[in-house]
Amino acid sequence: MRIDLHCHSTASDGTDTPAELVRAAAAAGLDVVALTDHDTTRGHAEATAALPEGLTLVTGAELSCRIDGIGMHMLAYLFDPEEPALLAERELVRDDRVPRAKGMIARLNELGVPVTWEQVARIAGDGSVGRPHVASALVELGVVPTVSDAFTQDWLADGGRVFVAKHETDPFEAIRLVKGAGGVTVFAHPAAAKRGRTVPEAAIAEMAAAGLDGVEVDHMDHDPDARVRLRALAADLGLLVTGSSDYHGSRKTVALGAYTTDPEVYGEITRRATGAFPVPGTGGA
Repeated sequence: MRIDLHCHSTASDGTDTPAELVRAAAAAGLDVVALTDHDTTRGHAEATAALPEGLTLVTGAELSCRIDGIGMHMLAYLFDPEEPALLAERELVRDDRVPRAKGMIARLNELGVPVTWEQVARIAGDGSVGRPHVASALVELGVVPTVSDAFTQDWLADGGRVFVAKHETDPFEAIRLVKGAGGVTVFAHPAAAKRGRTVPEAAIAEMAAAGLDGVEVDHMDHDPDARVRLRALAADLGLLVTGSSDYHGSRKTVALGAYTTDPEVYGEITRRATGAFPVPGTGGA
């Protein structure tokens, strides 16, 4: 089995629609794909309706969190999307994205970069607006060559010249809320140092004690040494180890299925979940 548990669509900052994503996943030879858009489940229905035969969909989201001033992302799988407490928190985070983006645009304008809200909104389309959309605007204007080059201290990285904070969930609260909605939690790309400061291992140990289920180890932003270190940490803490592409369509160079999750780990994730269940494809539209 080939299992990719971290993918994005146009419901947040990917470039494939949810339907295009699941069709591309099947074409890439995946058996299981997770749709984990940022702070939203809006793409789940479209992905389910288009799900090709032979492909299983894991519903989820990537939750924006912050601990001790460090931004981090929490992958949440197979939770009840209508559970009130988690739904309210997701909406709070999502609703703060527009004023945040406008704040970053204002700072860019102060630096002489002629990006506009209309440009960023066009790039975001119906998706939850985020830094990758602002980064894409910078690429369009020729300010930086790629989206990744916008995530530096000069521009959009945490603490960068035009960074603006938004409401983000305390990770311990995120774990509690996801568990309360019957879901499973995995810390996304915890050693992605090029994105900014990373969460200390002591804090990951505290999250494990609070119910964190796993850590994403095999990821494009982790070098071999980081993967070895994270595997050892996961073994010490009794955490599941996942691998995922973090696919964003053409917004990133990584391909679907570039990194995958062991079938036994996937089985354990599904066993722990009670809020929702994987959706088997029957041949979608």
